[in-house]
Amino acid sequence: MFKELIEKKTKLSVIGLGYVGLPIALEFAKKMKVVGFDIKEERIDLMKQKIDPSNELETEAFDGTDIYFTSDFNDLRDATFHVVAVPTPINNHNLPDLTPLLSACNCVGKILKKGDYVVFESTVYPGCTEDDCVPILEKESGLKFNIDFKVGYSPERINPGDKEHTLTKILKIVAGSDPESLEEISKIYSSIITAGIYKASSIKVAEAAKIIENTQRDVNIALMNELSLIFNRLNINTFEVLEAAGTKWNFLRFFPGLVGGHCIGVDPYYLTYKANELGYHSKIINGGRVINDGMAAYVARQVVKKLISKNIKVNGSRILVMGTTFKENVSDIRNSKVADLIHELQSFCVNVEVVDPHACSKELKHEYGYGLIEKPTGKYSAVILAVNHQTNMDLTETDFENLIENNGIFVDIKGVFRGKIHKIDYWSL
Repeated sequence: MFKELIEKKTKLSVIGLGYVGLPIALEFAKKMKVVGFDIKEERIDLMKQKIDPSNELETEAFDGTDIYFTSDFNDLRDATFHVVAVPTPINNHNLPDLTPLLSACNCVGKILKKGDYVVFESTVYPGCTEDDCVPILEKESGLKFNIDFKVGYSPERINPGDKEHTLTKILKIVAGSDPESLEEISKIYSSIITAGIYKASSIKVAEAAKIIENTQRDVNIALMNELSLIFNRLNINTFEVLEAAGTKWNFLRFFPGLVGGHCIGVDPYYLTYKANELGYHSKIINGGRVINDGMAAYVARQVVKKLISKNIKVNGSRILVMGTTFKENVSDIRNSKVADLIHELQSFCVNVEVVDPHACSKELKHEYGYGLIEKPTGKYSAVILAVNHQTNMDLTETDFENLIENNGIFVDIKGVFRGKIHKIDYWSL
């Protein structure tokens, strides 16, 4: 398989060209013939013009690549190595939504041939690849797993907005459905990953390894958020406590904040779902999720309490929220907890205006029911720094002074301006 791909006697396909799939497709396309598939034609049109719809990659990333972008699944018939990198979100009940993944399996199964490989990159619970995906591939293709076709799993580890830890510089976990597939898949990924390959003992181990990476972070951040709830009642600043505790060499550096996005705020639910299926109710993981999911509403209520304490009329007051993407310096709004913060403020009849240099107002309106303003309009009872975009980090106390009414407050969720604000009433987690 590896030899035929490198010699361009066959093709590699990537199904799903989002923030994970497109970088993978372009890296492979520097060495092999690649067919990139996405169901959204408007995204395909942009990529044909060397534009990344996720705003993560520069035009140069498309240079020197042998890739064909398509929204027609029939174009994948010539490929023999298929990489599935579709989203795995949760639904409104915080349960895994495997619709995109199983739909991709349906389509791949229809074009699967003897000797083909299918490798999954989507984050799933342990057992999903073999228990949920493989049966669909077998049914749609009429082929036998591990006899006619092989399967692998190689979890994505891309960090949106991170220009240092890029795809090729992150150690890649790979797993195969048998020893032969493990070796072939390892060779193929080795051709683009300079950081090296880690061969997991099984697909389930690789699936579990990926899901606990984000679960571990989620639980640790939840502890910091719970500490913030306690320290706020003690009238001490959490970040000052963490700074002092951090002087010990083995203290883990995690901080309180809003936990959203399509990884940390989602992946733990996949693990707890599988645990429940096996008759075990997770206590720590579920507890962490409850705390983190409630932080946006907590911040909103604290802001309202502070306005009331200052005799500022809440109903009709104006609040500016700075940043609404799920993390700094990215355009991704998926599962942004800033939206929860805004909706909670609006429930108190507050007039909320939102600025964000990276987000798309049209997407926000469609997803969350609010849009952006181009720039602040006048002064506000409160300004909430919700996302640490570089443009926000470059502001000074004078800039915030010019935005806030005399009796107003500045809320710095992540505490980045702690010690730099002296003339305005300041609060952070």
